[in-house]
Amino acid sequence: MGEMLPTPLQSQYYLPDFCNVRTVLYVVILGELLAFMLTLRPFDSQPGDWTDLSLISLFIQWVALTCAWLLCISRRRLQTLAVKHITLWAAVIIVGVTLLFTEIAIWLPWHIGLSSNPPDGWHWSITLRNLAVAIMVTLASLRYFYLQYQWHQQIRAETRARLDALQARIRPHFLFNSMNTIASLIRSQPEEAEAAVEDLADLFRHNLTDLATLVPLEQELDITRRYIHMEQLRLGDRLTVDWRLARLPADIQVPVLTLQPLVENAIYHGIEPLAQGGTISIQIQVQNGILSMTVDNPIAATTVVGHHGNGMALDNIRLRLQALYGTKSKVELAPHAGSFQVTLSFPGEPNAS
Repeated sequence: MGEMLPTPLQSQYYLPDFCNVRTVLYVVILGELLAFMLTLRPFDSQPGDWTDLSLISLFIQWVALTCAWLLCISRRRLQTLAVKHITLWAAVIIVGVTLLFTEIAIWLPWHIGLSSNPPDGWHWSITLRNLAVAIMVTLASLRYFYLQYQWHQQIRAETRARLDALQARIRPHFLFNSMNTIASLIRSQPEEAEAAVEDLADLFRHNLTDLATLVPLEQELDITRRYIHMEQLRLGDRLTVDWRLARLPADIQVPVLTLQPLVENAIYHGIEPLAQGGTISIQIQVQNGILSMTVDNPIAATTVVGHHGNGMALDNIRLRLQALYGTKSKVELAPHAGSFQVTLSFPGEPNAS
């Protein structure tokens, strides 16, 4: 069975992963920027000095890192809540932690003897100021996180729609040729016809698989060999295949219907127009975690490289790889005199099982 690529979570959790080191680093950097802003433009008339910056920075980092820790340990619980409850919970954590550390910063110096007089009414102004800053930063941050979440959800939905549309456009033209081949074999070679029917059923079962599915490379190779066998029944000696498979990792996985459409394209646009047929070369290798598939086929002198049918099939493959791997994938075309070569390159996914 293939492995499905991650789909958008049903959870409405829109906050970043505060258990991630990179996210915590961003929190620290943004905290320092906020400290600089509060030091350069304080609520009083005079800008602060380096001592003020260090104290404000220390306070903000304690608040920020404590909030990140609480949101980290609450992540599993928050993922089960609705957006409004997530927002409320995050706001309570941030405002509550700010209030706690504000009171500690005000009362601790008196308790440890750094100040001879206990705080009087003035400390409420500091508390209210800190709470006001915390509320503004919280509202701005949560709004930003939610907009980012919606944007990512939209991208995932568009990707899924594109994959569904591409699956509907996969060309099953070989069905008609295959049925004619099977019909011609039924009387003369019934066992071969039965095997061809089984191969055709497997091909269409594979063709109906979700295009976002990862399958073992060996499975993709097997379905390609079945397709080639079907076409060899029809084309006979006109079709030969030169397999060049380097030593491949046993656990490598690829998107379903990656190699077979390339071979189908090579036969349909390369071998069929040639009266004498030809040889298709299939080369697969993995280097530095990047898997490359190269299919080379002969072409007739009158063939226009990149005509509508050929271009549409390659565009489908290119769009699928872009949807799954982004800029990490490449589709390279190399037309030569009398031949046409296509190379796919994308990250080789290890089997997660």
